[in-house]
Amino acid sequence: MQLSPNGFLTIDSAQLEYRLIGPQPSDAPCIVLLHEGLGSVGLWGDFPDKLQQATGASVLAYSRAGYGASSPVTLPRPLDYMQREARDVLPKLLDAIGFRRGLLVGHSDGASIAAIYAGSHADHRLQGIVLIAPHVIVEDVSVSSIAAIKTTYETTELRTKLGRWHKDVDNAFHGWNGAWLDPAFRTWDITADLAYIRVPVAVIQGVDDQYGTLRQVEILQEECYCPVEVTMLPKTGHSPHREAPEATLRVIAEFAAATLPSPASQT
Repeated sequence: MQLSPNGFLTIDSAQLEYRLIGPQPSDAPCIVLLHEGLGSVGLWGDFPDKLQQATGASVLAYSRAGYGASSPVTLPRPLDYMQREARDVLPKLLDAIGFRRGLLVGHSDGASIAAIYAGSHADHRLQGIVLIAPHVIVEDVSVSSIAAIKTTYETTELRTKLGRWHKDVDNAFHGWNGAWLDPAFRTWDITADLAYIRVPVAVIQGVDDQYGTLRQVEILQEECYCPVEVTMLPKTGHSPHREAPEATLRVIAEFAAATLPSPASQT
């Protein structure tokens, strides 16, 4: 299957938008980008382009169902929506794009999905994962910040701004916000998956992350048996790839150079 630079993938009953920069995933090492809880293909901005330039790899970003121009989802989302994405959707997507070897790079919810995938699939194609501001447990600071953004969404222009990036902005926002603010979600915990990760892990964490503390990183270091490289970025919040793009790109490019075969050696 030859992928166009932009298009849609049919995964089960959903149409998922994607953007591909560089070679076909079947022809070169591929970096798959997994967005945050309010993200989409478009919200990555020019980061995928810069990542492709920095690594020479194929870079593919996609919008999960309920985000961007992808199919909407039925609300409320199930509280294990990240586990479902990692175990049910992502394997089919990787097969559909012809993924042969590469990395998962996830931000926030996307980082959690990458970690769950790596821990629940013995996928020989996966060479490593990069976790940007990951969540492995639910902390008080996470819930407080997510409750505050709900008020912001309802009382400011945030809804209009997010509407630039999502075909159904209410579906995107309430699907994420509603799950995190459900009292039952406080027990969400992916620690058990971490011990089964068998590929190198790079963690990029902002010192001033308003959605999670250093405890998230400490749990990864404690529970993973694989190598875990941690980069703490000063004066950086929850979105290092937007707030400190050069440092974030450098970490990922160095990680890719150490873990991926060169595009020329891919057969």
